[in-house]
Amino acid sequence: EVAQALGKTESACRQIVHRAKAQLQGDRPRHIVPREAQLRLLRGFADAAATGQFDRLQSLLAEDAQLIGDGGGKVPSFGVPLVGARRIAQLFYATHRRFGEGVRFEVVVLNGQWGLLRFIQGRLESAQSFVTDGERILRLHVQRNPDKLARIAAALGRDDGQTGGLA
Repeated sequence: EVAQALGKTESACRQIVHRAKAQLQGDRPRHIVPREAQLRLLRGFADAAATGQFDRLQSLLAEDAQLIGDGGGKVPSFGVPLVGARRIAQLFYATHRRFGEGVRFEVVVLNGQWGLLRFIQGRLESAQSFVTDGERILRLHVQRNPDKLARIAAALGRDDGQTGGLA
C-alpha cells in the first residue's frame, strides 16, 4: 500500500527502509549540509575526477570515506564497500587515465540531493549520490545497474538508450 501511494515499487520502498535503518544505526552522525556547500564540493570532485587531479580528489574525501557500488549483478561492481580516501581517489584517477577526455560528469538532483551522473564515451555509466559533512565526502553510492540507470535517465529526460556500465 505504501509503495502504491508513493508511486514506487515494493522493492524500492524496502530499499528506502533499509537505508533509513542503516543511517539510524550508523556510527556517524547525519550532517545537515547547506545545498550550496554540497554543490560546491561535488563540482570540485567532478572537476578533479574529470581532469585526473589525484591529490585534489583525495583531499575532498574523508580519510575513512566509503564507496558502495551497485551493479545489480549485471555489470561489475564492488561486492563490499571500498574504504579509504586514497583507494577511492585511485579508482576515479584510474578511470580518468583509461578514458581521458571521454569521461564527463553532470551535476543533477538524485533523490532530492545533489549527485553526479558519470558519462564514459558518451554513455551514462553511473549515477553517484553522496553523503558529506560539508567539507569532505563521507560516503559515495555508485549505481551502475543498467536497468536503474535507464530509469534515472528517463526521469531526468535523458532517455536516449545510451545507458549501461562499462567493464
